[in-house]
Amino acid sequence: MISKKGLAMLKAFESFVPLEYTCVAGRRTIGYGHVVKGGESFPAGVSEAKAEELLRQDVAEAEAAVAELVKVPLKQCQKDALISFAFNIGRRNFAGSTLLRVLNDGAYDKVPQELMRWVYAGGYVWKGLKLRRRREAELFATGRVDFRPDLLLHERKSHGKLGTNF
Repeated sequence: MISKKGLAMLKAFESFVPLEYTCVAGRRTIGYGHVVKGGESFPAGVSEAKAEELLRQDVAEAEAAVAELVKVPLKQCQKDALISFAFNIGRRNFAGSTLLRVLNDGAYDKVPQELMRWVYAGGYVWKGLKLRRRREAELFATGRVDFRPDLLLHERKSHGKLGTNF
């Protein structure tokens, strides 16, 4: 289960977007990073309350993936980092990742460098993904991360929006 701190970090990474947009991976997205599924339609957009409802559903899928696929004990901060990661890349990618294999082999110290390999979308390195992975790696390794929305906003201005490639 993701902690309040972990959920706040994930929300800060995703940002609330009330109208549908195409994310850097080319998927229709709305709210807090919710990938619009077939049969779903949000012609008038979503309220923040609806976005949080969708986020909780999506986070539950990422939580289940981490709980089912990780075979070694985790601290809460490590769960939070991995849930954020699995939320972002999806269960199938998480299940097939070298990161998961390395972690399940007990090489906790190698997880941060494995996280940093996941900075590509559409064949390009994205600064926003590098920033996110650094934060997830820091949380996994140390249990500490500064994810304040005001800090992320500053970094977005310095490095481009989390989904912008420069």
